[in-house]
Amino acid sequence: MTTHETSMTESAAALVEPLKALAHPVRLQVLQWLRVPEEHFPVNEVGVCVSHIQAKTGLAQSTVSAYMAVLERAGLVRSARVGKWTHYRRDEERIARLIEQIGRDIGDIDLVEPAHP
Repeated sequence: MTTHETSMTESAAALVEPLKALAHPVRLQVLQWLRVPEEHFPVNEVGVCVSHIQAKTGLAQSTVSAYMAVLERAGLVRSARVGKWTHYRRDEERIARLIEQIGRDIGDIDLVEPAHP
């Protein structure tokens, strides 16, 4: 394997966890809600309480906690404990780097749909 191929493999490996985390519709929806949290949740300076995310999804607390752990391991959200509650916010810096990496590794993504003849 050439150095270039090794580099691409390592780079591609860095995409796997975030893309797997985003592949689940509920996790993707939560990340979208957290983009503008004040439109969807009561927000404080720490972030959005997991109980509010749980209430909005209608899922069990344990399920939501597991989903948020996946997003956190993927580097897409950060958590902070306040008493017995965990609060979440998006990691905008990591998300921006991920978008840049996707552009480099996969190619420019045309966000405008091509015209169909």
